[in-house]
Amino acid sequence: METPVKHSQMKFRLSASIIILSLLPVLSPVSGQTGHSITVMAPDAPSVKLRLAYHVGAQQYVRDSLVTDAAGKGRFTGADKLPSGVYMIVLPENIFFEFLLGEDQHFDIKFSKSDPISTLAFTGSEENSRFVAYQRKWKSLQEEAVKISGRLNGLQPGSPEAAAAKKELAGQETKMKQYLRETSEANKGTLLGAIARAVIPVETPAPSVPPGTHNPDSVSRLLSYIYYKDHFFDNIDFTEPGLIRSPVLGGKLEQFFRQVVIQMPDSINREADRLLEKSAVNSDMFQYVAVWMMNRFATSEIMGHDAVVVHLADKVYLAGKAPWASEEYISDLRKRVERLRPNLIGMKAPELLMGSFAGHYVSLYDVKADFTILYFWEPDCGHCKEATPKLKEYYDSNRSSGIEVFAVCTQHDKEKWEKYIVDNGLSWINGWDPDRMSRFDFLYNVESTPLIYILDRDKKIIAKRLSVEDIPSFIDTYRKYQAN
Repeated sequence: METPVKHSQMKFRLSASIIILSLLPVLSPVSGQTGHSITVMAPDAPSVKLRLAYHVGAQQYVRDSLVTDAAGKGRFTGADKLPSGVYMIVLPENIFFEFLLGEDQHFDIKFSKSDPISTLAFTGSEENSRFVAYQRKWKSLQEEAVKISGRLNGLQPGSPEAAAAKKELAGQETKMKQYLRETSEANKGTLLGAIARAVIPVETPAPSVPPGTHNPDSVSRLLSYIYYKDHFFDNIDFTEPGLIRSPVLGGKLEQFFRQVVIQMPDSINREADRLLEKSAVNSDMFQYVAVWMMNRFATSEIMGHDAVVVHLADKVYLAGKAPWASEEYISDLRKRVERLRPNLIGMKAPELLMGSFAGHYVSLYDVKADFTILYFWEPDCGHCKEATPKLKEYYDSNRSSGIEVFAVCTQHDKEKWEKYIVDNGLSWINGWDPDRMSRFDFLYNVESTPLIYILDRDKKIIAKRLSVEDIPSFIDTYRKYQAN
């Protein structure tokens, strides 16, 4: 079971930075707002600095700060209403407690610095009073589940005692889900209701497998997976922008794209489109989802995820559907996409025609091999000095089994290039294009070295940005895949 809130005093790092593009919607005052006024009272915390912070996904941001007076009192106030979400009062040593900000933004909070969680009380905010009750009840339910689970782990698997504990744990989990449903229903239309509903796990019904189906267990697992994936966000209220400023939505997105979706660009792109469509019911939600996905896949180290960046750029940013993005950002993104688009996995590799160490022109498309390793390198590059001997060892051992290397030097010192080739016995195809007439740097997005692409016999890009160490296992696996 997952939970949207922390239930004990915890330490965390406040962050004021944004990865690529702000996840924060433009926060403009709404007509009829009367501002906010949150009075905090902690009699045992005189002259103490408090910070008002909030969540955006996994990040936390400071909104305001104050120093309590001699009586431990202070007030966060402003002319504008704050955007809804899960907020925090952060005490010294980064100890904090959470509360909700929705329609009601004029209330008092009383607590003890020594034990803020247990002493927390609200006046003038019924929703937060219910939120506190929810937190405490949820904590007790979780603690009981952990207790049962710990007891189960200490029992002999298959024993009557283990069976009984397992049944008890299942009953506790049912009780937890029922409590979430009741809380969600009782608080429908509020942020608390949306949070409780979002935590309810997806219930996957038993799939209906037609009689006589070959491998019914496999088909059953596949159908269950498809249902789970398709209904993963059923309990997320995309009309509630307060979920943006909570740990809930970002956590669900991370779980979905890390653990549920197959890590292939086509699969990810399909799910990204579905999420964009779901979130379009609210402009702030659409912005958050679009930026979250762009940030995640723009920084992903998984091979092929650059295709997702191109897809999101085409779908949202370059299609004029990102009013939050600056002209500079759009311009830079367009340039980046132009460099990524020709060399995505599955694309036909762009032709390269250039001079060579052998003294004649060489063409990438003239290479007749099952696999062509396209290797961009420099003689003086420290990482290349480590990679090149390893690649040579692999090439010398496998060139007779359909492996060829087309190496392109990215430096301009011909004498140094030739000496390195001779000194190290590099007998593969050594391309030379100091003036970049072939546009290899643009066509293959060469920003650093070493850079490796793997092409199949038809010169289709099947892998990119691999390490030399990964080449043998990739090619072996690919061969087995093709054979099957």
